[in-house]
Amino acid sequence: MSVYLKNSGVKRKFGMFTATSIVVANMIGAGIFTTTGLMAQHLPGPLWIMACWFAGGIIALSGALCYSELATRMPDDGGEFIYLKRLFHPVLGFLTGWTSFFVGFSAPIAGSALAFSEYFLAGQAWAESLFPGEKAMAVKALGILIILVFTGIHYLGVQTGSITQNILTVIKILIILGLGIAGLYLGGGDISKITLSVESGGTMALGTAMLLVMFSYSGWNASAYIAGEVKNPARTLPISLLTGTFIVMGLYLFLNFFILYMIPYGEVTGVIPVVGLASEKAFGAWAGRSLSILISLALLSSLSAYIIIGPRVYYAMAREGLFFHFASQIHKKFGVPGKAILLQGLVAVVMILAGTLEQLLVYIEFALGVFPLVAVAGIYLARKRKLGDDTAVKVWGYPFTPLFFLLTSLAILVIAFIDRPLESTIAMVTILAGIPLYFLIKGIRNPEE
Repeated sequence: MSVYLKNSGVKRKFGMFTATSIVVANMIGAGIFTTTGLMAQHLPGPLWIMACWFAGGIIALSGALCYSELATRMPDDGGEFIYLKRLFHPVLGFLTGWTSFFVGFSAPIAGSALAFSEYFLAGQAWAESLFPGEKAMAVKALGILIILVFTGIHYLGVQTGSITQNILTVIKILIILGLGIAGLYLGGGDISKITLSVESGGTMALGTAMLLVMFSYSGWNASAYIAGEVKNPARTLPISLLTGTFIVMGLYLFLNFFILYMIPYGEVTGVIPVVGLASEKAFGAWAGRSLSILISLALLSSLSAYIIIGPRVYYAMAREGLFFHFASQIHKKFGVPGKAILLQGLVAVVMILAGTLEQLLVYIEFALGVFPLVAVAGIYLARKRKLGDDTAVKVWGYPFTPLFFLLTSLAILVIAFIDRPLESTIAMVTILAGIPLYFLIKGIRNPEE
């Protein structure tokens, strides 16, 4: 997610726990609860699933190591906005913010709403009676309703804080650990289900599966966006990035083991509320449906957070003259960037109507995968230009760790583009559309240029 919040005398108030919880909370969202069944459509066996989740964790950890150096060399709020602006060109920094409007927030809001609907409606007879034979319509309708409700709630004004974020993070972790531990202990699954298939599934299919995995790991760089507000950034940033990523990697492997332990692989394929299905296998139909509703409610925390954060980004950009002017307008009564909130909600609704959950996930991760790749490439420039001071962290394994992240990330994007050209092309068009907009805005602000 690309976030730019101009640092103008803000206090360094976030400690290690909050910074780490922000990383964990940003990573644990719709992805882990929905992608395993989609991955199974591309991979021939369960151990391929586990291998992809492990590989994704290693890539995310290498990215976290690289961002530890970038964030401590340039310890300001903004993440890629700051890195790309300083290391390459302001237009690249602008593109991160422009892309965040569609891909960093609006699309994840739509994806979270669809994931919520899939879990909430899983196995519910009343939903099937309301929309006989039209489950996709029911999922979209409920997703749109949820977006409208939460957009309305946050339009009326909200108060957030690090305590709330920490509580939501703990709840998510408890859900995953509780499901996994109780399921493995009480569920009566079969370890023999987790076998290795000699088939590879093909390079293209593997690339698409990895793109879905990396969507679930997106957020490993979250605390870098609040670098200007963390206490002792030289210590807090690298530890929070690495600890948060390592915790999530362990949770993801654990939850996927529970899924594959409980469900025969043929029954996993194509199932979106896959954790709910595993819960039904472990605890029975009634308990499984109840847990599906619990998981759906947990997904609302991610959706709500996106709705809160996104408009503040557009507000900050608009104040810099880099976004639509109305986004900088604060509602006189409610004290929120109301028009920006409404616009974001409208775009998210359009995205629900236009695509499926899998299409949204591929679209999101392809676009979000571009900017971290460019930012990590900037480490070599940052060292050459000697940005930062002696307190900056030096990435372990340099120059091979950044090179590993660059090569693996680029390979996933290239393979995904070949295998899923429509979604990938739309993502690229979204990014590139920001270039003429940047120069148009710049020309309006600086006519002589």
